[in-house]
Formats: sequence, C-alpha cells, structure tokens
Amino acid sequence: MKIEIPQEKLKKGLNIIEKISSKSLTLPILNNILLLVEKNFLEISATDLEIGVKYWILSKTEGVGKITVSARLLSGFINLLPEGNVILFINGDILSVESGNYKTKIKGLPADDFPIIPKVEEDKFILINSFEFCSGLGQVFNVPALSTTRPEISGIYFSFSKDNLVLVATDSFRLGEKKVSINKFSLGGPLSLILPQKTAREIINIFGEDQKELKISVSSSQLMIESFIEGSSNVAIRLVSRLIDGEYPNYKEIIPKKHITSVVLNRKEFLNHLKGASLFSNKTSEIKIKVDLKNKTLNIYSGGQENGDYNSSIPAEIKGENTEVVFNCRFLVDGLNGVKSDNVLFELNSDSGPGVLKPTGDSSYLYVVMPIKNT
Repeated sequence: MKIEIPQEKLKKGLNIIEKISSKSLTLPILNNILLLVEKNFLEISATDLEIGVKYWILSKTEGVGKITVSARLLSGFINLLPEGNVILFINGDILSVESGNYKTKIKGLPADDFPIIPKVEEDKFILINSFEFCSGLGQVFNVPALSTTRPEISGIYFSFSKDNLVLVATDSFRLGEKKVSINKFSLGGPLSLILPQKTAREIINIFGEDQKELKISVSSSQLMIESFIEGSSNVAIRLVSRLIDGEYPNYKEIIPKKHITSVVLNRKEFLNHLKGASLFSNKTSEIKIKVDLKNKTLNIYSGGQENGDYNSSIPAEIKGENTEVVFNCRFLVDGLNGVKSDNVLFELNSDSGPGVLKPTGDSSYLYVVMPIKNT
C-alpha cells in the first residue's frame, strides 16, 4: 500500500494530531496515531480517550489499509524533511517513509487495537465562524480552575440559543462571559453544556486561525466540531470531546445589576500600570484601586516588605463616588487581556462588591472580579 503526499500538508496535520496523543504508560496504543488510507485520502487520528481528533489530507493512494505508529517519531521525522512529496508504504505493522535521500522504517502496533473515536449524530448542530468562535473562547478560556469537589466550574459553560452562543467561565473569584453570533441554529431549542478546559485549548489551537465555517454538533454526553475542505462537503478536521456532567451554577446572579462608580480608562495604559504594580505586590497579588473623583484619576497602590512600594495614577473619565477596593492584580490583568477595545469601562461596587470590566462600545463581553478583602 502506497501513499504520496506533500510534506508541508503532512507536517501540518501531524503537528495538530500529535498534541492529542496521550503520554500513557498503561495504554501504549494511546501514544500512537492511526493512519487510515482511503481512496484519495489519508486520515490521521489521535485520542486520549477524552478528546479524539481526525484529520483528512488529499493524497495519491494505491490500495487501502491502516497502521498505528508513534506520534512523536513520525512527526519528528516528517518535520526534518525538505519540502516536496513524501511517500509512505504500509506493510503489516511496518511504516516505511521516503523523501529524497531520507528513508526510515517505523514499527507500529495493530490498528485494530486503536480506540474508536465516536461520531456525534448531526441532527442537532449549529454553524459558526471559526475565528469569531475561537476568539470568544480565548477570552474566557483562562478563567476556570480545576476542582475535584466542583468539577462543573472546571470547564467552559456553553449556552446555545437561536441568536447566539454564550460562553461562560468562573473559578468562584472571577467570571468571564462572551457572546458569539451564530450563522445557523438547528438544535431544536435552547441547549447548554459544560466543555472541559483542555478541550477548549485544543479547539483554539486547531481552529483558531481560520475564517472558515464550523459545524458544532451536540449530544447528551459529547460535542463534535467539524471544518470542511474548501469548496466541498468533505470533512477536513473533526474533533470529538466528552462533556463534564453536572449543573452549572446560576452565574447571572454573580453579575452586578448596578454600580456606584464607573471609570473609563485607556486599556493599554491601565494594563501597563497593573503589570508595574504586580512587580511590587505581595504573595497574594494584592493591589489597591482608589478612584479620585476630584482629580479625575484612578490610583493604583501595591507594596511589600521585600521590594518596596508602587504608586501610580491614570487619567480617567469618572462617574459616581470616590471608591477604594483591593483586588488580585493577576485577575485584573487576565480580564483586561480579554478586552479588545482601546478603552475599557471599569465598574466598581464598594470595597466588598465585585468589579466589572467591559469593552467600551461592545456589550458582547464582560468580566467580573471579586475584591480580596475589605480595606
């Protein structure tokens, strides 16, 4: 059985697939990827039993067959090859690879031992722009924290409706919410699920740079995402993931309905001052935010016995009352990194109430952060 395929296409596919393969001592087959040869296509698969990915590449094929080989070995060798066509030969459990003066043989494991990657039924699905979806996912991706007692907050909450997809993440100390428009809704009605954070990372890595349309299909226990070969109905990449079982908290109760002070700041300047303050903050990353209505500034204080003190002020548009609140500096930096506008709206609710970061002129994103303690 023979496959001829451009090196750059094979390299791209392997670099994506290799990241999914597991580093398993108990199940060595999970360290491998499955190569399946079909007419005019090479299908590459990897799974860690939680996430499965299939990647299809148009290629010249002679015969059909399959083999599993080490993801690390094959990807490492293909990355060394010059541009041009690569020829693969499958003979039993041996994969031969040739390109110019480069030749190697890789011993594999029986393909029949490779776990089956399930396919979600496609009667419940949405269509969405890949770049907008992955950008939105990236705005909330870093918020969750792994929790064995509350696994539901370890993932990203998806809430599907006819008009948009709402992405939510929290670790109990902060919360991010992002709304993304949907191109087509075919789920039958509103639907929600909890996606593992690890899966969200892989989705961003795999689909984040394209402007293609994605098809997201949903079942009671799994989510499937597919992109398609341009100009055809053939699937290019398919990712299938298990979902987190559980009920997501009523996060809307956490979002403040009102505030006592609102501050508009230049996002980049605010971010730089926070990074400066973080250099002098203590082990819990505490900084004090003080709003000065008279001087129209937002002042930032931090300090510790080891490094000294930090004190700076930023010109701001302020409405409301003078306010002092202590926040975790890292949490504020994470929230600002999710804001895409030049200016940011910072809403405050006294020393014991949550603060809210929003992009100016954009209601699709918000970030809620709880204060550390009363001042």
